[in-house]
Amino acid sequence: MEYNLDTANKKYEKLKNIIKGYGSLAVAFSGGVDSTFLLKTAHDVLGNNCAAITGRSESFPEREYKESMDFCSSEGIRQISFESGEIDTPGYAENPVNRCYICKHSLFSSLLKLAEENGLKYVAEGSNIDDNGDFRPGLTAIAELGIKSPLREAGLYKEEIRLLSKEMGLPTWDKPSYACLASRFVYGERITREKLSMVDKAEELLLGLGFKQVRVRIHGEIARIEVEQKDFERFGDPTLRENIYDKLKSFGFSYVTLDLKGYRTGSMNELLSEGEKGKYAAQGHS
Repeated sequence: MEYNLDTANKKYEKLKNIIKGYGSLAVAFSGGVDSTFLLKTAHDVLGNNCAAITGRSESFPEREYKESMDFCSSEGIRQISFESGEIDTPGYAENPVNRCYICKHSLFSSLLKLAEENGLKYVAEGSNIDDNGDFRPGLTAIAELGIKSPLREAGLYKEEIRLLSKEMGLPTWDKPSYACLASRFVYGERITREKLSMVDKAEELLLGLGFKQVRVRIHGEIARIEVEQKDFERFGDPTLRENIYDKLKSFGFSYVTLDLKGYRTGSMNELLSEGEKGKYAAQGHS
């Protein structure tokens, strides 16, 4: 599909009208491409009747939290921070197929309370039309709780959000896609603070080495590195390979591998059958 700025701008006008209708809004803000665009737009429309809410936890890298704080400070947007502590939510650490549902239901229940305490009528999150095409367990929880999804309602795709973000001068317009660190775990593998830290440090290392789009998936003691295929040739450098291997070993991994298919979103969902996905959808926990 080809995307153009004219079409994106029409959807942007629709988005602003949708947000205007809320009157007041709390935006679930992670500092990523989508939530930054949504927050900026909402603040432009609603002014002080808009605030960002950001959760801090082990599954959210500190670098991302700091970037969210810097953005709100530079834009003069009120930011409400809280300790989300999803790893202590019953059922989360066991990492079932519907883990994202468990997490989002707990997280957004907290956001609703915080929004009410701060005099904000609605809570919005930043999923876009592209998110409809993947196995996204959290979207069911969002719908159940009445959380607003204005980017999807306006019909905006990820690339259109990037185009508009660039036009608006947002620093996130070309920021790599990101998902919480729990998505690096194979379903059924217990999520621990120690392993979340291992993944975080491994990805921080690769980002520091200049890899732009990175995932380090964890399978027991094995690290499965996903980078864009255009970056594969960099692993021909033995010094780089040894550096990455030694560092990841020091973080606690026993083996370090490179995924030959390269980076792609939701690679942990590739082993799920349509039956498994349908089962959770039928239960309302897709």
